[in-house]
Amino acid sequence: MQTATISFDKFNQLQDDDCHLRIRAARDRLGREVVLLCHHYQRADVYQYADLTGDSLKLSRLASQTDSRLIVFCGVHFMAEVADIMSKPEQIAILPDLAAGCSMADMANLAKVERCWRELAEVLAVEQEVTPVTYINSAADLKAFCGEHGGIVCTSSNAGTIAEWAFARRAKILFFPDQHLGRWTGFKMGIPLDEMMVWDPDLEMGGLTAGQIRRARLLLWKGHCSVHQMFQPAHILRFRNQHPDGLVIAHPECSFEVCRQSDFVGSTEHIVRTIKDAKANTRWLVGTELNLVNRLAEEVRHEGKIVQFMAPTVCMCSTMQRIDPQHLAWTLENLADGTIVNQIQVPEHERQLAKLALERMLAVS
Repeated sequence: MQTATISFDKFNQLQDDDCHLRIRAARDRLGREVVLLCHHYQRADVYQYADLTGDSLKLSRLASQTDSRLIVFCGVHFMAEVADIMSKPEQIAILPDLAAGCSMADMANLAKVERCWRELAEVLAVEQEVTPVTYINSAADLKAFCGEHGGIVCTSSNAGTIAEWAFARRAKILFFPDQHLGRWTGFKMGIPLDEMMVWDPDLEMGGLTAGQIRRARLLLWKGHCSVHQMFQPAHILRFRNQHPDGLVIAHPECSFEVCRQSDFVGSTEHIVRTIKDAKANTRWLVGTELNLVNRLAEEVRHEGKIVQFMAPTVCMCSTMQRIDPQHLAWTLENLADGTIVNQIQVPEHERQLAKLALERMLAVS
């Protein structure tokens, strides 16, 4: 491979039309050597080039089944890490913009989780009583932490199944980084709200007493998705007043109150499937990222279905938006010229432990 990299500076000022021409030309040169993955939340001007679409886990699994050597993940950093962990050794995972992160994933880092584990050990026999469960929206080193401590990874679609597995092994779960998915999962399992305690990593002992820690069945990390926290019960009330026959569907990263007032709650894949399988001429209020909602609205419009976004203000995944035509053109041209850019490579020891936690999840679900 070449070592000289085409500078991004010359692409940064390119008009979108020029970028699209260069993207298509580079893809023609690369052929099947590259597979382009696009998450549901990806902006439309990039999503149009996807070979595979879906949520992060689905995309990583599909990519590992292809023969393509280069996996270009149009998503965020943790997604590309999962692709690297799950792909074949000869495959290379690439993120077009290294600044495309996830604010939720950043709310739990390894140092804070390890401190939490040590503090829990002051009150509990932590290795025997607590199973660490990380949402897939987390860094690879946290997945590795779970692998090392008998824990597991979950997604928004299998969180209930994973929680059942965890409770069958140990009495308590430490769930990070999204408190809302954890709380909704516990609620659906019949766990009382007063047995689900929020662990604030910025406070000593998470801001909890020893008694609260002993009583808790679910310890919920104080983290959230900046997109899904924008949705409010008042948005649902307004919709129901205007459209009594309308249906509401929300992602479980939404607040507990929003989930309780929704008719359906589920992952991005569940949201897409539910609305596509619904009767014609139905109206939907959807609590998830704007790009997905707009795309879904267009796809079902011909059936007379009306799909509208839950919040009155624009609310999209801003870090996902960093993957734009300019970055994609730059990435693909470098690859077509034989230069690997923005490779995401999880350190081997961390990779093996993270893969263990992911494989536990796949075996359970």
